[in-house]
Amino acid sequence: MGSQLSNTVVEGEDNTKTIGSTEPDQLLEIESLEKILNYKFKDKSLLLKAFTDASYVDDKCDSYERLELLGDSILNMGIIYEFIKLYPKESPGPLTKLRAVNVDTEKLARVAVKHQLYRYLRHKKPLLEEQILEFVEAMEKYPLHSNGLLKVPKVLADIVESTIGALFMDGNSTETVWEVIKPLLEPIIPLDKMKSHPMTELNEMCQKKNLKLTPKDTWEENQTYCFQIEDKFVGCGQHPVKKETARNFAAKNAIDNFSKFFGDL
Repeated sequence: MGSQLSNTVVEGEDNTKTIGSTEPDQLLEIESLEKILNYKFKDKSLLLKAFTDASYVDDKCDSYERLELLGDSILNMGIIYEFIKLYPKESPGPLTKLRAVNVDTEKLARVAVKHQLYRYLRHKKPLLEEQILEFVEAMEKYPLHSNGLLKVPKVLADIVESTIGALFMDGNSTETVWEVIKPLLEPIIPLDKMKSHPMTELNEMCQKKNLKLTPKDTWEENQTYCFQIEDKFVGCGQHPVKKETARNFAAKNAIDNFSKFFGDL
């Protein structure tokens, strides 16, 4: 596995880049990961697999994809069980939204960054280093969650889920998995601090005033996405890489401008 990201960029013979040295001391790196997790693996190969991207696989180690699939299911079960205990009188709707925001790609990517799990990822993706660094810097603008306004490298969330899958395969206990993973997930977003996704909030605002919301998608031409409410353009957003992010910026802009055109709710 890799070493610290600050020393990370190493070019291989195929001009790809990986985190860490070309001949990493796998045992040492596994021990470092175990310290982060506060858990000793009986089968060390599971942890190695959990941090191996499909771009890096060879005949000695598969990728994390199957462990990721398993970890996703276990995480969803664990977090909703936690919320059902914490909010015994809450209806399923808010609990479903609360679960979603605590296990989505951005939330899990933040876990990978906060605990420096990403430093151990084995991959051969030339642009990934830059994408991760951009995300790390952008996180500072949104301490808890951006609600769709940040471009998130999905691989960061993937390795959190694959780690959960590896923990379950090693211990065969959801209780043990939750004991290990819950501290890493902190701060878990509580119900009173949950914010709606910009698209959800904008749709609800229009519904309350019986207003027609129309998207204006010109992203393919100029990387811009806008929203028209009735006959007024109320919000636009741009993003050079991802249309969904441009749309979310447009929704946030429309929310900020809503009262100027239609008054307070």
